[in-house]
Amino acid sequence: MTKKKYAKGLMWFRRDLRACDNAALYHALKTCDQVFGVFVFDKAILMHLPRADRRVSFIHDSLQDLNAQLIALRGPDAQPLLTTHDDAKVAIPRMAELLGVQVVFANHDDEPDALARDAQIRGHLAHAGIMLETYKDQCIFERSEVLTQAERPFGVFTPYKNAWLKKMEPYYLKAYPTEKYASAWAITGQLPEPLSDAATMPSLAEMGFEPIDLKAQNIEPGRRGAEKLLTDFLPRMAKYKDTRDFPSVKGPSYLSVHLRFGTVSIRELGRHAYDGYLKGCIGASSWLSELIWRDFYMQVLHHHPHVAKQSFKPEYDAIKWEKGATAKALFDAWCNGQTGYPLVDAAMHQINQTGYMHNRLRMVVASFLTKDLGIDWRWGADYFAEKLIDFDLSANSGGWQWASSSGCDAQPYFRIFNPINQSEKFDPQGKFIRRYIPALAELSDKAIHAPWLATPLDLMAAGVELGVTYPRPIVDHATARATTLARYAVVKKTP
Repeated sequence: MTKKKYAKGLMWFRRDLRACDNAALYHALKTCDQVFGVFVFDKAILMHLPRADRRVSFIHDSLQDLNAQLIALRGPDAQPLLTTHDDAKVAIPRMAELLGVQVVFANHDDEPDALARDAQIRGHLAHAGIMLETYKDQCIFERSEVLTQAERPFGVFTPYKNAWLKKMEPYYLKAYPTEKYASAWAITGQLPEPLSDAATMPSLAEMGFEPIDLKAQNIEPGRRGAEKLLTDFLPRMAKYKDTRDFPSVKGPSYLSVHLRFGTVSIRELGRHAYDGYLKGCIGASSWLSELIWRDFYMQVLHHHPHVAKQSFKPEYDAIKWEKGATAKALFDAWCNGQTGYPLVDAAMHQINQTGYMHNRLRMVVASFLTKDLGIDWRWGADYFAEKLIDFDLSANSGGWQWASSSGCDAQPYFRIFNPINQSEKFDPQGKFIRRYIPALAELSDKAIHAPWLATPLDLMAAGVELGVTYPRPIVDHATARATTLARYAVVKKTP
């Protein structure tokens, strides 16, 4: 038997809550005689979250599922995952020293705050003679793997996609066979006494969070939840392009939260999408493009970390957004689904009630906030960061800047979604609107997209009283469009 490189290693799970096809876990098991695992409920992150946060419940439930995966991988005597509610910058070096490991393994996280945290931890570990080794796991191509011919990062999606496809080979989609080296996972009875408490996962209440019954909201965490969604989606994948834009139709894969927390491997999804693409399946090709967009935004964040809070195009930070009490009132109406535009309001009710919003609607509400209400895209991005269970910094900032025309490869500033047209096109029978705004349920398919244009008789018959049971529009779209064009034109003329 080949002698392994290290006696002991510590696998630090983060955005990769699965035992199968996990890059860092594979390397840990392959190169160490004995591997322990840890997840840190990082106080530096959790302190900024609301007490009823679906993401924390999703992680908590997914970790229980991960323990079940580790038992399936190693056997019934597998050492449970160590968990702690602490500052990761303190917890990881402490655990590594108490366990006597030579190396800590983790997968890359290129968000600016995560990079700063990892740099500090790397320094603390080095001081103790312990290494930190990290690997690519959450995207197919990362950082500088796909560059222009001039060796520069891409700022436009289509040429990036073309280069991505040209570089693609089946090798990049191969799974990491963690099961091959599963015997290296630690077994019970080998844990140092000072870490005995970490063998029991802290409850949500102990960490100051309210438990949320995600299954009651049709969200099943963990690898099992991801497998069910993928199994359901694959027979629908061929129709993805035709169905993905209609919020009342079962079109998307709904796997975004599982990609966010790594309960499914991007390589596994990439294999399905790429195989379909090679076979000429239009739906698979469309889905593959969405996965490539994900890689694209991650490499943008890596090369241009300022996009987390600033516009990719610096000149657009000079836009004179609406300010003061009026802007705050408009923003509150948008947040609460009280704009008077049914599709916008239904979308906001969806995110507020479920923590999810259909992708087409994310574009619609973002365009409405920035170009109908004239409110800074950062306000909307921060609201999504608080509410979305699948929140991902790179995609969120990229999407908001796309909608506000301030990002890389963004829609032109003069392209302004008409919320009525979007409603008529993508929810023609008003099924989605009726689901989230029952007060409008009795309106006709025609009237439901713009109730203020309905006749008084039709409103009365439907039990709708504008300004009472449903708000009047808080802004006139045509007037707002003219104001927005003038607002952006000033920026475009600035030398």
